[in-house]
Amino acid sequence: RYGGDKQTDGLGPHGERLMEYSIYDAVRAGFRKVVLVLKPGMEETMDRLIGDRLRAFRAPDGMPVRVEYAFQSLDRIPETFQIPEGRVKPFGTGHALLCAADVVDGPFCVINADDYYGPEAYAAMHGALTGLPASGRAVMVGYVLRNTLSKGGTVSRGICDVEDGILRGVTERLTIGTAEDGSLRDFASGTPLSPDDIVSMNLWGFAPSFFDALRERFEEFLRERAVGSLTAECQLPTVVDAEMRAGRLTVSVLRSEASWFGVTYREDRETVVEDLRELHRRGVYPEGLWGT
Repeated sequence: RYGGDKQTDGLGPHGERLMEYSIYDAVRAGFRKVVLVLKPGMEETMDRLIGDRLRAFRAPDGMPVRVEYAFQSLDRIPETFQIPEGRVKPFGTGHALLCAADVVDGPFCVINADDYYGPEAYAAMHGALTGLPASGRAVMVGYVLRNTLSKGGTVSRGICDVEDGILRGVTERLTIGTAEDGSLRDFASGTPLSPDDIVSMNLWGFAPSFFDALRERFEEFLRERAVGSLTAECQLPTVVDAEMRAGRLTVSVLRSEASWFGVTYREDRETVVEDLRELHRRGVYPEGLWGT
């Protein structure tokens, strides 16, 4: 839909990528380690794009930022599973996170590399993670649906059922857009939606113990859905939902009124470029993110 590599497209005034703003905001909020999940062979490219500059950067408290790479590939699966002949598509965001398990050593935040979440989200997430129990709890930053739409076309969002600040369930709506009368709906099902609905934008916080559940759910996915499939994916929200329904995970929702933005469509690019310029003009970000 976008017509290019969204994760590495330079959208900021000096060619900054959306993931750089996320990392910058996270470091300001107190995070001191960054793990980038890559496809094999991208290490040198990522060093050139951001890794080398980030390693030389110092956080506001003077501390360095640790940078590590994890690699998602089709062969990072149990030996008992046979990859379907002709499959080239990765196994989804759940598998991507699982591939990073060996380099994550504490409570952690998960984001999409091609989304902009805003500084407040990372400050709230960091605060929540400092008090997160060792198991049984997780955190999600939820955005208001009206603040996550695209002018370029319909969007896919996880509509959240939230009760007293606790996530009760997530319903995936794949074709959300604005109808002729100005209302919001999922065109695939005809379901009307409220602009104030809380949606998941894949900004999660977990304890390391979550990897045990993720590994179990991924192996279940391989047995039940991936056999013979060239496209089936193990998505992180699906794993979270399954763990909640099993009574093994409680997810607290941190509501954000900030405007999320991303580049779902090529038409989104111009708007995102201007939004980032405005954030620099307002002083939310310095002229050069990394002091250059």
